[in-house]
This record gives sequence, C-alpha cells and structure tokens, in this order.
Amino acid sequence: MKLTVIGYWGGFPAPESATSCYLLEKNGFILMIDAGSGALSRLQKYKDVLDIDALILSHYHHDHVADIGVLQYALLVQSYVVGSKDILPIYAHTEDREGFEKLTHEYTEGVAYDSDGVLEIGPFSITFLKTKHPVPCYGMRITDGESVLVYTADTSYQDEWIEFSKEADLLITDCNFYAEQDGSQAGHMTSIDGASIAKEANVKELLLSHLPQYGDIQDLVTQAGTVFKGEIHLAQEGLTWQREK
Repeated sequence: MKLTVIGYWGGFPAPESATSCYLLEKNGFILMIDAGSGALSRLQKYKDVLDIDALILSHYHHDHVADIGVLQYALLVQSYVVGSKDILPIYAHTEDREGFEKLTHEYTEGVAYDSDGVLEIGPFSITFLKTKHPVPCYGMRITDGESVLVYTADTSYQDEWIEFSKEADLLITDCNFYAEQDGSQAGHMTSIDGASIAKEANVKELLLSHLPQYGDIQDLVTQAGTVFKGEIHLAQEGLTWQREK
C-alpha cells in the first residue's frame, strides 16, 4: 500500500498547505483519511476529487473535517460536469451526532463505524483505539494483509498505543509539541512521546505529523532520534511511503 501526505499541520494550515489529510492506495482503491482545512485544494495536485473511493474521519475538530463541506460541493459540481452519480461513503463515529449528520449530502453518505470491531473498506482492514483528546477521537491500525500502518490521530500519550502499534511498518504520530513541552492537557503528544511509542512497539518507521506552527520543526526529528533509532520522517505535503513485501 502507498501513503501520500496531503495535510500535516495542527490547528490551522500554513500558507499553501493544509491540516490533517492523507491518501492511502492499494490496487487502484483510494482511501482518504481526514479532511482538514485546505485539504481539498492540495489534494487536487495529486488526484481528481472523483478518484476518491472512501473517506474516514478520526474526529470532528475543524483541522480534521473543515473541508468536508467543500468536498461535498465539489462532488455536486462534478456530478453535473461529468454526469457522475456515485455516492462517496464517509466513515466516522457517531459520538458527535451533529457532526455525523453533516456527513450526508447529495453525493456523500455518513457511515457509522463500530470502534470495537473491524472495518473493511476496499482492500483495507481497520481497527480502532480511542485516543486521549478533549473530544471523542479514534486512532486507526490499517492493514492490507501485507503491511501495517498506524495513525494516532490526535492524542496525548497513553500506554495502550504500544500494543496497538506493535510491529507496524509505519507509525504516524501526533507531534504537536516539542520535547520540553507538555501536550497532555491539550490532548496532543511531544516528539519524545511519539518516539517512545515507536521504540517500545518496535515499529519500522516513524512519521511525525500534526506539526506545530512555531519553532524549528526539524528539531522534532532530532529530539525523536534520541529515543527511536529507526527511520524518522517529518511530514510534508507530497511525501510518499510505500512498503511492498
């Protein structure tokens, strides 16, 4: 499977970029993970809007769902242009009923996922872990039967991440704070928190994402490298990861 980073900032997008959004591909199937602010604009550098087969959301904070509305408008406009009548499924939890109900529009349909079960979307199997965040939020362990990717979404540190991430090929961690800071009250992790999970879970590669809007973000990699000795990536638009076994 192939991952492409579309948006990677926390809170709000820097100029010409976006907040949380990723594309996961396998055998021509494209799964979009979160739809943050600016995501739809940046996405179109890599894919047509109509190429997306499904979308899954971790939670309903604006920096993860801000572009849902404009995505719905885009599908509506494109339906007239190309005559497409396909409905895009948007998978999400129902612990925020108001947020969930907004997912259904003329060419999108909200589909509730069971956070205690296994969700099958195209070639992907997804299990969930509830994160430590001010609102209900779910991290995901995604496999295509060959590789494993874990996405923490937004969370402060919790030991449960170690078992959940065990032996993953790629771990994408919330890295909204620097090593010397405390992100726990805000529901986010530091560079050291993410690196500690990567080390203890024996993951192969670490991707630091949901980045802060201040400081030198390269320091996050240096800090994480004092704990995790595997390969560390700093999220940026267009960064791709692919592992074939």
